[in-house]
Amino acid sequence: MSTPHQSLLENSSTQLDVLPRAGVSLFWRTFFFLAVLLLVSIVTWLQTFSSLESEPRAIQNAQQIASLVNLSHAGLRYADAIARVSLIKTLAEQEGVRITPRKASDRYVPLGSDPLSLRISEELYKRMGSSTVVAKSVNGQPSLWVGFHIEEEAYWLQTDLERVGPARSSTWAIWLTTAAVLSLAGAAFIAGLINRPLKQLSYAAGRMRDGDFDASLLDEKATTSEIREVNIGFNRMAEQLSKMETDRAIMMAGISHDLRTPLARLRLETEMSVSDDSAREHMAADISQLDAIIDKFMDYARPDQTQLETVHLNAIVEAALYTVADHKDLHVTVKISTDLTVKADKVELLRAITNLLENARRYGKSPGASFATVDIAAKTSGQWVQLKILDHGAGVPEDSLRKLTRPFYRGDTARTSATGAGLGLAIVEKTIISMGGVFSLANSDTGGLAAHIKLRPG
Repeated sequence: MSTPHQSLLENSSTQLDVLPRAGVSLFWRTFFFLAVLLLVSIVTWLQTFSSLESEPRAIQNAQQIASLVNLSHAGLRYADAIARVSLIKTLAEQEGVRITPRKASDRYVPLGSDPLSLRISEELYKRMGSSTVVAKSVNGQPSLWVGFHIEEEAYWLQTDLERVGPARSSTWAIWLTTAAVLSLAGAAFIAGLINRPLKQLSYAAGRMRDGDFDASLLDEKATTSEIREVNIGFNRMAEQLSKMETDRAIMMAGISHDLRTPLARLRLETEMSVSDDSAREHMAADISQLDAIIDKFMDYARPDQTQLETVHLNAIVEAALYTVADHKDLHVTVKISTDLTVKADKVELLRAITNLLENARRYGKSPGASFATVDIAAKTSGQWVQLKILDHGAGVPEDSLRKLTRPFYRGDTARTSATGAGLGLAIVEKTIISMGGVFSLANSDTGGLAAHIKLRPG
């Protein structure tokens, strides 16, 4: 057994974390897959279009350039000197085509090595002969240059390089960006349509788990037939569970109430008719025990009507200690900051802590000890205030931990001295959940049973 406060909170971080891990939501997962699919489709379409379009465009550009060169060649060949000057001037002014003599000293750069440029050059060689020169720069001047011969004379035909260039990259970027934005917006819209009814179902299931059956009703007029059938089935289930919960509470409250009158009469008759002091005390104790069990039934059957407010946790623990102060077999040590506050129902939280202290007093004694030692500590961790109530008893078998909060279930230790109805821990869990908190039980690494409570900070 460990001493009080030893590793009280350090060893409980993994056991307190009972909430499910946050993962990728269905919306973002659906949106991601749709977005990837659409973007891959756009890129594939772009590559396919580019491949299918480049060949015809190369042939068409080559034909236009070859026709331009041939026309210029024919015009210059058959024109006299005066008409040739006029022709060259007209081509430059109206068609943006310059005809200049080609010199042996001219330095030129071939058109290019990209597929489109190579295809255009190949087509020009076929149409105009292998002596044709296709360049993208002559003497440092960038343009589309085509070298050809008229009889023994060599000429350059200079025109705009954009005649053979690919489609403008800015145009492609604009269209690609527009398609991507529209695709992502469509993916978000589709993912939202898929995710919305599931999100509503998740919210309704959470509210029903917390006992709010009225807030868990779903739309039974949904457009999608599958969603509509699920919503109708869920609503019918919620109505049935609500009716069962109401009937159970009424039944338990009625039975508990009806038992109070004969018990009061038995107590009175015992006090008046039993002459043996020892027998009278034992009978009175049995009646008090039955009355306490009925109180447990009433607590468990009581509807959840919590009023959350900011309360000082230290004050609630002190009030709980006051209620068990008459028990000499319970020693409690507290380590809670006086300024630590939580969002809780003051009365319900007091009842829950009192139940845990009573449970520790009964079943948390160390082997051979005449009293139970209980350590209470609290700390703030992220978005929670974690309260730990640790006894130093023998603990509970691991396979029984989850069963301890079931109504009417008692572990082996409790059965050896059964003095309750097995509702204490079930009431604690129900109370903590109704306040938006988390309750769990775990065997401490230092020995004993630890009750963990998580509440929102005040």
